[in-house]
Amino acid sequence: MSRVKLKRFAHNAERADIVEPGKDTYENLRGRWQEDFFHTSNPITLEMGCGKGEYTVGLAARYPERSFLGLDIKGDRIWKGSNRAEALGLQNVGFLRTRGQALLDHFGAGELSEIWITFPDPRPRLGDAKRRLTSPRFLDLYQQVLRPGGLVHLKTDDEPLFDYTLEVVNNRLGANVLAHTKDLYATPELLPHAEDIQTHYERRFRGEGIPIKYVQFTLS
Repeated sequence: MSRVKLKRFAHNAERADIVEPGKDTYENLRGRWQEDFFHTSNPITLEMGCGKGEYTVGLAARYPERSFLGLDIKGDRIWKGSNRAEALGLQNVGFLRTRGQALLDHFGAGELSEIWITFPDPRPRLGDAKRRLTSPRFLDLYQQVLRPGGLVHLKTDDEPLFDYTLEVVNNRLGANVLAHTKDLYATPELLPHAEDIQTHYERRFRGEGIPIKYVQFTLS
């Protein structure tokens, strides 16, 4: 491991806004994120696979009346998101270093109000379908941690993943697609902050002329 990463990991260990293995908070916040982490009753939005945290931090800056969490397994990426939040003086954002499959270990029933999935690995091989973040396996997890009527959002450049997600949600009992488009920036009314908050990959794909796909849905 490089010295740079070691330094970043040491910094993460001291940051109160980062929840990770080895800290007391890692196993003791389930069902108590509002009271014990954010110290507010504001609704919580989670970004799955937040990477460097551009989207999580961007949402937190735009919507101070809400709380935001970025989830990722890579500590060096989370370090960047935490630094970005600190530079902006944000108090309504935090980061959880864990795998997406562990959602039920960290969140209680109905604890989240929204989930964002931004440019995930599309896992194009059929054998990898269960690892897609919009597969039935993950939707089962989301439904347990979201409040009734809680929103799930997907942004992707990958058309097969977009089509797959629509099929899975439309075939799921009780689920409801509220909005979808194969070209988000041709229908900006679907997402008011679309131009203002973008990930690194989103900006790159747009620069290459690849349309950004978007789906918004509920699970119950």
